[in-house]
Amino acid sequence: MGLNREQKKTVVSEVSQTMSVAQAAILAEYRGLTVAEVSAFRTSARESGVAVRVVKNSLARRGVAGSQFECLTDHFVGPLVMMTSEDPVALAKIVTEFGKDHEVLKVKVGAMEGALIDDQTIKALARLPGREELLAMLVGTMQAPMNKFVRTLNEIPAQFVRVLTAVRDSREAA
Repeated sequence: MGLNREQKKTVVSEVSQTMSVAQAAILAEYRGLTVAEVSAFRTSARESGVAVRVVKNSLARRGVAGSQFECLTDHFVGPLVMMTSEDPVALAKIVTEFGKDHEVLKVKVGAMEGALIDDQTIKALARLPGREELLAMLVGTMQAPMNKFVRTLNEIPAQFVRVLTAVRDSREAA
């Protein structure tokens, strides 16, 4: 059953809207995956903030026209799943982890900031710490000087108490 003209316009506008907020996109060939595997992939991707969509290639070409992902236009060939995300690292991690267990999912190409990225770049992105980890490291770095200052201030009364204890012990021994 084909889509009528209005449905096609809706699909193109949805793809355009998705691409307008995305920071990265990956196209992968999904031939050989079962429906259950694709559903599991979509569920895990959704939990990480990754949008997964299968769209007719002609409609996808129209959807990316005029966006930073226009460089993907020539790569919409064959059965592809299109994945987009505001977090490029999360997108790369989802694709890489799923690809380890399901070798039939073949990454064809990706795009980030208007430039094409290959499979090796996607794997390198997947090895980077995620957004939450980076924020935690930033907070730890910002918190370290304050913690050291508090420990230094706390050391003065603690040292005073240790001196008093040592004086008390020496008087008791004498």
